[in-house]
Amino acid sequence: MSKQPDVIWLNTSPSLLCLAQPLLCEISRHTTISQWEYTQSQDEASSLNVAVLILDNYLQSSNQPVHLIGHSTGGLLGLLYTRRYPEKVKSLTLLAVGADAALDWQAHYYTHLPFLNRQKILTAMVYNLFGYQNENTIKYLESILEQDLDCSLSPHSFFKQVNVPTSAIPVPFMVCGSTNDTIVEPKALQGWRPYLKESDRLWKCQDGWHFFHFFQPTLVAEQILDFWQSLRQSDSVCDYLKV
Repeated sequence: MSKQPDVIWLNTSPSLLCLAQPLLCEISRHTTISQWEYTQSQDEASSLNVAVLILDNYLQSSNQPVHLIGHSTGGLLGLLYTRRYPEKVKSLTLLAVGADAALDWQAHYYTHLPFLNRQKILTAMVYNLFGYQNENTIKYLESILEQDLDCSLSPHSFFKQVNVPTSAIPVPFMVCGSTNDTIVEPKALQGWRPYLKESDRLWKCQDGWHFFHFFQPTLVAEQILDFWQSLRQSDSVCDYLKV
């Protein structure tokens, strides 16, 4: 029987999963990690509530709480799941998720759509999300962003943009961001400060834009693994004091 994963990476965009692979490889050297992916067709309605229920069905097979981790909308999904089923979550780690947890690059895209055409916005978004890149890389990144618009789980559309109220997280919590992220800016990360518990962490990477975990996978993995290690040490102390 295969070992149950300690960590679940939540992915809500097939086209952007490639950007998570360097971080997942780093983490997998130290603990068992599984990838959970939500996919949908262009004809399906985008529903975070449905995704939460499907994720819960997946986790029914686990006999112990797991660490959930996700970037942007994947992190939002983890947040919504944790608020509904806190007993099933050992900790929650969010990457590029601000205090308004629903804010993602698509929200910025739809804000500009009434004034610019799709191609111009995608080109601008590549620079905003990834910094300066060569022409071939820009074309490739534009294509995966376009796929993300068509086939990802996002609460936003041309007709509606969603906000998620900020509140305390009922499990150990870590939120990570980048100082040069133009989507989830440092101020948006700081919005979590009033809700952090003693065991929680807020950490900012000095570089890497919105996908800092792709550009700085080793550094990000070190911070996350240290957070999980601190939770294990805390549990050990609590068990000792109970004896």
